[in-house]
Amino acid sequence: MLYQTLSAKTWRNIWVVGDLHGCRAQLDSQLILHDFDKEQDLLLSVGDLIDRGPDSPGCLQLLQEPWFRCVRGNHEQMALSALEGQDPMLWMMNGGDWFWQLKGAELIAARHALKRCADLPLILHIELADRVVVIAHADYPASHYELGQDVDWHQVVWSRDRLGRHHRGTSASIEGASDFYFGHTPLEQPLNVANQHYIDTGAVFGNRLTLVRLQ
Repeated sequence: MLYQTLSAKTWRNIWVVGDLHGCRAQLDSQLILHDFDKEQDLLLSVGDLIDRGPDSPGCLQLLQEPWFRCVRGNHEQMALSALEGQDPMLWMMNGGDWFWQLKGAELIAARHALKRCADLPLILHIELADRVVVIAHADYPASHYELGQDVDWHQVVWSRDRLGRHHRGTSASIEGASDFYFGHTPLEQPLNVANQHYIDTGAVFGNRLTLVRLQ
């Protein structure tokens, strides 16, 4: 699934969170701090739920929660490829070693949860009262956004080209939507440039986890 649409009318508050990378306890603390109501609010994720941090299985459990939605990150993609027998060493070298240490019921549960990541959309399209917000893991690789438009999925999950252009001072807005939220590249602070927001602030490396309220 490339695109998934959401209407904001269903929820009271909507938040988007940066890359979790196994930091479930840190997320739970942030949700309490922000008075997140699991009956009325929605949490959106820019992907990379797993690897490097202490609780990848706990973060995968979020996929079963009705108050949570997520796009596929490159770490979910590496896990899926590894489970299909395609270059498992790439995943292990990038934090996937936790999976190979599991045994018994925990291993079976994690394997099933990871396989469900194949059904995650690459792009979330959220229709708010006054604007359209788009969430993807690394980039939306086009100068104009259109729901259902065919784009290179590999760049959606992996690309840092646009972020590099921002750093070089050649920023440009993406037409067709109000705001875009990305993760993928850990930064010391959220970067807001043109109509793009990079919110991976490296929680797994000891920095704070970023949550942004959309509604």
